[in-house]
Amino acid sequence: MSDKFDVIVVGSGPAGYVAAIRAAQLGLKTACVEKWRNKDGQGVNGGTCLNVGCIPSKALLDSSYKYHEAKDDLTVHGISTSDVKIDIPAMVARKDKIINQLTGGVAALFKANGVTSLFGTGKLLANRKVEVTDFEGKTTVYEADNVILASGSSPINIPVAPVDNKIIVNSTGALEFTDVPKRLGVIGAGVIGLELGSVWNRVGSQVVVLEALDSFLAIMDQQIAKEARKILTKQGLDIRTSCRVTGSEVKGEEVVVTFLDKDGNEQKETFDKLIVCVGRRPFTEDLLAADSGVNLDERGFIYVNDLCSTNAPGVWAVGDVVRGPMLAHKGSEEGVMVAERIAGQKTVMNYDIIPNVIYTHPEVAAVGKTEEQIKASGEAYNVGTFPFSVNGRAMAANETQGLVKIIAHAETDRILGAHIVGPNAADLVQQVAIAMEFGSSAEDLGMIIFGHPTLSEAVKEAALGVHGHAIHAVNKKKR
Repeated sequence: MSDKFDVIVVGSGPAGYVAAIRAAQLGLKTACVEKWRNKDGQGVNGGTCLNVGCIPSKALLDSSYKYHEAKDDLTVHGISTSDVKIDIPAMVARKDKIINQLTGGVAALFKANGVTSLFGTGKLLANRKVEVTDFEGKTTVYEADNVILASGSSPINIPVAPVDNKIIVNSTGALEFTDVPKRLGVIGAGVIGLELGSVWNRVGSQVVVLEALDSFLAIMDQQIAKEARKILTKQGLDIRTSCRVTGSEVKGEEVVVTFLDKDGNEQKETFDKLIVCVGRRPFTEDLLAADSGVNLDERGFIYVNDLCSTNAPGVWAVGDVVRGPMLAHKGSEEGVMVAERIAGQKTVMNYDIIPNVIYTHPEVAAVGKTEEQIKASGEAYNVGTFPFSVNGRAMAANETQGLVKIIAHAETDRILGAHIVGPNAADLVQQVAIAMEFGSSAEDLGMIIFGHPTLSEAVKEAALGVHGHAIHAVNKKKR
């Protein structure tokens, strides 16, 4: 038996590394186990998010958009360009550089806060013991007063399109293309599918997105989803809903995908590459010994209560491996909550106010309830919307697509949700999230003085529009 720790965290993604740092800040002797290895075979922290998820995908999204903008969108500003080219290996190398900077940053934060890094595969045993198998196969058992499981998630595989990491890839493989596929298929029109489809569409791929569901972005407010689909289709994404993939066959350097269309007719499409991104599943493989005392729910997630405590005393779980949306920031806040509760604080988390963002261009972002959810609950509500097409800052930037939508309770005026498709939507929706955290009404938000000209004024105007008081747009008649 090695040294005993106050806290051992298994996994160093956004949920795990944040939990470890916060625990150490609170004076707890903390270790963090991580099995991820970089391309050189060295152990690195950051989990999926930093290594093959949130961060690298955003790097490619930004690079690809700058190419698209230089190639197609600068003439409106009076800027002429010619023979614009993109170096795909250089774009990917930039992505890798950013990954190295951020994973190295986590290592530096661990060192500064006194967190012990244990590289290898962690497994929870009975009585809060953690078995760590390092990269050479050596096994060491550590003991802790508290264990935080933050093992994250992995892509869901489907038998009809088995990933071979050459022609058929998952979200990880789609970050490593060395050239532009002429025809690219994407199975799944969720966040990952739309983001990766956008990257390669911008640099020249003909992208077809096959979605099994009838509705587009079913988790989003449908007014916003319809607007987003219209915009993305205009950009060149061929989005087909009600299309169920039934098979795929790799033929040489191509893959033939068979699917049933919305009318039930069998169709075939041939692609140079196929990305499978139909969702993610909690990663619990070899994580729990039979006598660990930790239970899984019916969907394979680690069962926890509202405070992220498992059935086993002193064992907690956070992030993608537990219920709730698989969002890095949700996991990070859970990590903070658990670390502080271990230290004796009474921290709780507001699960009703977790922003959700799709980093297409323009971005799609939401916080709180959709109009469909509120209508189904029977609550009376009012809606205010404001289009970016009449926002001065958006016009100056040639970023006029989309709108802001704010929903408030009809009687209390408390903001119930905000939904945005448009420029900087990820940052704008956070303004409403802050207001919601403090219980603000739509009137409160509309009374705040916003700088002019700013994109943020669209948020103010939408809040004013809840009561038909928008200044810079014609107000709709209230119900």
